[in-house]
Amino acid sequence: MSDTRRRVKVYTLNEDRQWDDRGTGHVSSTFVERLKGISLLVRAESDGSLLLESKISPNTAYQKQQDTLIVWSEAENYDLALSFQEKAGCDEIWEKICQVQGKDPALEITQDPIDESEEERFEEMPETSHLVELPPCELARLEEIADLVTSVLSSPIRREKLALALMSEGYMKKLLQLFQVCEDLDNREGLHHLYEIVRGVLFLNKAALFEVMFSDDCIMDVVGCLEYDPALVQPKRHREFLTKTAKFKEVIPITDSELRQKIHQTYRVQYIQDIILPTPSVFEENFLSTLTSFIFFNKVEIVSMLQEDEKFLTEVFAQLTDEATEDSKRRELVNFFKEFCAFSQTLQPQNRDAFFKTLANLGILPALEIGMDDLQVRAAATDIFSYLVEFSPSMVREFVMQEPQQTDDDVLLINVVIKQMICDSDPELGGAVQLMGLLRTLIDPENMLTPTNKTEKTEFLSFFYKYCMQVLTAPLLANTVDEKKSKDNFQTAQLLALILELLTFCVEHHTYHIKTYIMNKDLLRRILVLMNSKHTFLALCALRFMRRIIGQKDEYYNRYIIKGNLFEPVINTLLDNGTRYNLLNSAIIELFEFIKVEDVKSLIAHIIDNYYKALESIEYVQTFKGLKGRYEQEKDRQTLRLNSRYRRDARTLDEDEEMWFHEDEDDDEGEAVEKSRPEEEFPESYGKYMEAKKGKCRHSAQCVQTHNLWNGMFTMYFRLFTTAMVGLVDYPDDEDEEEEDEEQSPRKRPRLGS
Repeated sequence: MSDTRRRVKVYTLNEDRQWDDRGTGHVSSTFVERLKGISLLVRAESDGSLLLESKISPNTAYQKQQDTLIVWSEAENYDLALSFQEKAGCDEIWEKICQVQGKDPALEITQDPIDESEEERFEEMPETSHLVELPPCELARLEEIADLVTSVLSSPIRREKLALALMSEGYMKKLLQLFQVCEDLDNREGLHHLYEIVRGVLFLNKAALFEVMFSDDCIMDVVGCLEYDPALVQPKRHREFLTKTAKFKEVIPITDSELRQKIHQTYRVQYIQDIILPTPSVFEENFLSTLTSFIFFNKVEIVSMLQEDEKFLTEVFAQLTDEATEDSKRRELVNFFKEFCAFSQTLQPQNRDAFFKTLANLGILPALEIGMDDLQVRAAATDIFSYLVEFSPSMVREFVMQEPQQTDDDVLLINVVIKQMICDSDPELGGAVQLMGLLRTLIDPENMLTPTNKTEKTEFLSFFYKYCMQVLTAPLLANTVDEKKSKDNFQTAQLLALILELLTFCVEHHTYHIKTYIMNKDLLRRILVLMNSKHTFLALCALRFMRRIIGQKDEYYNRYIIKGNLFEPVINTLLDNGTRYNLLNSAIIELFEFIKVEDVKSLIAHIIDNYYKALESIEYVQTFKGLKGRYEQEKDRQTLRLNSRYRRDARTLDEDEEMWFHEDEDDDEGEAVEKSRPEEEFPESYGKYMEAKKGKCRHSAQCVQTHNLWNGMFTMYFRLFTTAMVGLVDYPDDEDEEEEDEEQSPRKRPRLGS
């Protein structure tokens, strides 16, 4: 189980007809009781978990490709592949599959993926035989060969038999030799037949045929045949492009001839698939799955061979980091690494990790900083940067914090990426959206919680807000000078919306750093200027930013909003929106509804005290009446709380006086009275009360009655006096509310401050 012969990668074909890596393990064939048959089992080499358990079905068509691949389908649109590390392991498992199905291991496909009924119908046809008879490979028979190839495409079993016939006796090479003859004779009819033949052979979807057709001897003739599409007036010049325009550039000479051949082949086959062949119809889309697999596994092999060639990579990095390297050469080197990283996406996760670790150890990040003045270098370096961020955000963060802090922050790699996002020339900002996602990954605290570096979050966020945040917010601040929008075109609005989306993310995840930045820059006020944008999506982004701030329920934020009267632009937008029940209206209502439901007292008091007159006519929702209700309830609670406290003070006074009333004559006098208010705050009767107290007339029933009467009067007066001193809430406009103006239309509500 541990030998390398049995080591395999498991792949599944996804809905986009791309191969997904499911992991690496060791394969075995054994009887599984639950499945009642011999099955293929693949257990992960990392933890021994079961990656694959597939019964070898007698009716399943297995294909052996490129000596190290076994491919089959277990259900409709569910294809599987085993990629073996060694040919010997592939041969061993292939023999086991053929043994179960009773097939000859010399075949490269066990049977056709069709049911027996179709095969029986085919066998009953008298005009067909078990072997396809190919016409002689002659110019005069090209039309007959083209008709034969075209006719078999609708039948899987006939496609298989034709493929077997074409692979025998070098038939494909003979056909391609005829292409050279036809082109020399300018035989257009023959060339059109050859186009149909080669296109049909590609649709046979057989890896063994591809090995012949895409070899160095044949591939350019295949491309030549595909130039002569009968539907075109003039043939395309694909060979001219491949040989003259798209010349292969070796940034560093590749000494391995096999590697060089594999790179050439992969590029040309990719060109055939993407450029030459027409977009397949629904009927044809599954015909080229083997071609896709051929390209995919070629890329895997190229990356593996390059990664293992330490001398080659070391030399590439040496030239890339040499400041004396010419600009044209540097462009080639950076573009090479860009393609190299793109190819690496075909690797399984474990190998991909090893690949990027190799690049990191060789110094890929510092190498990217050199030559950033060149637009092509900068664009390619940004693409490489995106691959590195997806691989290891912590590695990138560690590097950027170690960069020398120079006077010009623009030289920092992360600021180069931000500027690349801001300066994206694409009208749809496709590149900017991708880069914004990378920035979010870098500043996301969720992937900073690494046990090896517990201070990463604090250190990186401090770095980011010190050196990078001003670069990110520069377009936003530049477009909101003097509380007016300087630009409101669609592309600028899109860019500002992206920046706001990232800032909103910061509010939710960064707390202290973003709070300090917002208040120091008065950022929310600047952002709310965008509520006036003609682009509703931008106004919604600005509103979402404020909503996220209020959602923190932080009194520091609340006091900042209250002090700056920052609800005013939001309420003006609501009033300007009139009676239109659109997304903007709903979002603003939800903001106030949140404040009401969460009972944010400071904001409720501010809204009612300053804006209720403008909002009270909005009755299609109960939000603003609910806010007023919350406000009144809180006011009543405050009144009751004050009265309760003063009643407790009065009761304390009563108890003290009662204690004095029963004291002995020798007790210290006046102690309880000292706990009450100073004498000058109360009327003259207070002095008479004190004289009576000092006269010690407590033995008289009349004095007791006088004492009780005075106690009640004193308590009532004390409450009135202190209540007048406190003054709960003053509403200078209460009297004016009785004089209402004529009712205005909701669409014509006045703006605040107008």
